[in-house]
Amino acid sequence: MARRKPFEKPIPGELFVWVKRFSWVELAVFAGLLLFWLVPGFETATMLFGWAHGLGFIALCVVIWIACIRKEAPYTLLAATLTPVGPVGSVIGIELIERKGWGIGVQPNSQVSETESHQNRAKALDSA
Repeated sequence: MARRKPFEKPIPGELFVWVKRFSWVELAVFAGLLLFWLVPGFETATMLFGWAHGLGFIALCVVIWIACIRKEAPYTLLAATLTPVGPVGSVIGIELIERKGWGIGVQPNSQVSETESHQNRAKALDSA
């Protein structure tokens, strides 16, 4: 594997796809927690969804951190996840990365221009 420079922009890889899936699952668990918390009479469900969200959120942060270390996700995605809205921040961050190309670089062996690269990257990530 070729050695990468320390300040290169990350390039989404296989782990980024799993980060995306895990973010959506964690968002669903968080939505369930909010629903059971707001509706009276669901103390047990609130507790179970609270534990699921707490453990899932920690796991999501660890997976995103590993993706950042492997240069497959920008650190701004980790920062968005650590906001008070939690998984909502990670889903919004992923959408901005996919649609706008924020914080990610071009494939090293690519002969495509920067503008074409943003358009192609968005199409490729949408199909994943």
